[in-house]
Amino acid sequence: MRTDFDLSINSMIKEFRKTVWLGGALIVLLTLVAYLPAMHGGFIWNDDSYVTENHTLRSLTGLGKIWTRPEATEQYYPLVFTSFWAEYHLCKLQPFGYHFVNILLHALNAVLLWRVLRRLEVRGAWWIAAIFALHPVQVESVAWITERKNVLSGVFYLLALLAWFHFRPLTASHTDGSQDWRFYPLVILLFFCALLSKTVTLSLPAVIVLLIWWKGNQVERRDVLALVPLFVLGTALGYMTMWMEKHHVGAGEDWTLSMVQRCLLAGRALWFYVGKLCWPHPLTFIYPRWVINARAWWQYLFPMAALVVPITLWLLRRRIGRGPLVATLYFEGTLVPALGFFDLYPFRYSFVADHFQYLACIGPIALVVNAGAMIYRRSAGQWSQLVTLAAAAALLMLGVSTRRQGLIYNDPETLWRDTLAKNPDAWMAHNNLGLVLTDQGRVEEAIAEYRASLRIKPDHWGAHYNLANALVTQGKLADAITEYQVVLRAEPNFAPAHNNLGGALAKQGKVAKATAEFVAALRINPDSAEAHNNLGNVLLELGKVAEAVAQYREALRLRPDFSYALSKMAWILATDENANFRNGAEAVQLAERFCVVTGSHRTKALDVLAAAYAEAGRFSDAIRIAQKAVESASAAGQQEMAKQIQERLKLYQAGRPFHEDAAQTALSAN
Repeated sequence: MRTDFDLSINSMIKEFRKTVWLGGALIVLLTLVAYLPAMHGGFIWNDDSYVTENHTLRSLTGLGKIWTRPEATEQYYPLVFTSFWAEYHLCKLQPFGYHFVNILLHALNAVLLWRVLRRLEVRGAWWIAAIFALHPVQVESVAWITERKNVLSGVFYLLALLAWFHFRPLTASHTDGSQDWRFYPLVILLFFCALLSKTVTLSLPAVIVLLIWWKGNQVERRDVLALVPLFVLGTALGYMTMWMEKHHVGAGEDWTLSMVQRCLLAGRALWFYVGKLCWPHPLTFIYPRWVINARAWWQYLFPMAALVVPITLWLLRRRIGRGPLVATLYFEGTLVPALGFFDLYPFRYSFVADHFQYLACIGPIALVVNAGAMIYRRSAGQWSQLVTLAAAAALLMLGVSTRRQGLIYNDPETLWRDTLAKNPDAWMAHNNLGLVLTDQGRVEEAIAEYRASLRIKPDHWGAHYNLANALVTQGKLADAITEYQVVLRAEPNFAPAHNNLGGALAKQGKVAKATAEFVAALRINPDSAEAHNNLGNVLLELGKVAEAVAQYREALRLRPDFSYALSKMAWILATDENANFRNGAEAVQLAERFCVVTGSHRTKALDVLAAAYAEAGRFSDAIRIAQKAVESASAAGQQEMAKQIQERLKLYQAGRPFHEDAAQTALSAN
């Protein structure tokens, strides 16, 4: 027997099918065409902590941590990281899949927005949704994999609105304030999912109040009762995000704005976002960070104008209707979390970013389209062809601009060079470009970028740290040590700086000082496999083999495929002069894993494996592998190493393993 609820669901489905397929398919097609260049991009900044180096994505245990341990991921948005977890197990680290999902989610948001506006009986609903889909200001949210937060939260936000319309219809044909409580649990669930994707969606209940008022309905007691749980849920998760962001942001002069300065910033940011919607050129990943000066009179014009507009629209509401005021309040209210009243990490380098207005931009777009629709209606169709052509031309220009903007997100070097071309004083872009160049082996160019970053922001300890690492690769140990010390004066609990300083000191032969730095690194971060490995190295050099072995074992427990620790442990187990440390079977196991991790063609891996086979009594295997190692060393021009392996080969051919004293073990391990 079919219930009223079943019939309601069926009617919803039929209504959706009538209009959605053609218009929705066109929006999706336009979105895919516009974002085709971005679809083939790679991973860029922050995608490492969210995806490529995020170990919570690797296992079922990691999935549990995503939900139960807020500190396990960059931000506590478990639905976002769950989507990444699923994608990792489907396509590993192929960026195409992640980009494709982002683009599809954005297209879905545009279709859902169209449906929301249709339910609200907004003129030009399809055009608003199409502009939302194709506007280049959205590229940052779509082409940047890390911003899955925006596109995924948008889906749940808009679905929650649609569910609310079935719970409490707002259109002229349903003005009695009736509520269908069968849809209310769905509203709560979808809103909760939106918050678990990005808490900026906490504005939804306030938006619902605006929509009820806009449609001429009274916010009744039963509406309040229905909205209170939404406000409580949004406030709770918003407070949690604010607390975590505050601890992530830290302290410093970047976060010392007074309330007056924050109001000045908020007003300027609002007009900045309006300006980028009206004229989206140039768009850049990092905009210049404004100087907010409470003594500059002209800076007060921005917040004053931001107040004058809604006040004026309120006074004119009887003449022009409530819609323009609602659209303006929606825009300003949705942007509140990103206007400077709350400290956000990106404010270190810029007070504005394109992705901050992903959902907020719907308000201004709707205002402009509705103004055009009103002109069209009042012209009685005289300009219909001209208006239609103008609208189509606008979509074409937006789509072309979006395609061009998508190319910027192709790879990190392209992104940072484009940023610096538009904002040469972006100190973070200089630093991050330096990291890219370092990874490419272009160390001199990287050092120039680090120094450029420090000329702009001398207190940027991250650039000091990266500069120190680059100087180490050039053998400029004294200069590198000076840079590490600058870092540690600014951030005494930065474990990697202690670890790398220890490495530089060890290369200078200052073993005692190096040991102290490795111990300090491990005191701060006991789970640093690199620090355990490096401490093992200096202990081995001091002849403390047992202690060194303990450190290598801990490094391998933390990182089972840590090639350096595998090599050293296998070598000790195969060649140490003390029989108590030798273990042929375990040496073979570790050496074989070392070959798998580093590639069986590497001379060092072959040499270690041959020694392990010999210690295990597998001399035929030791001879075969040692011969390959000699050939590999000779082909690489490593004549001295080839000679040493040849000497060991003679022992294997005589049925004897190779053993060395502690000093030789330390030398070989390094």
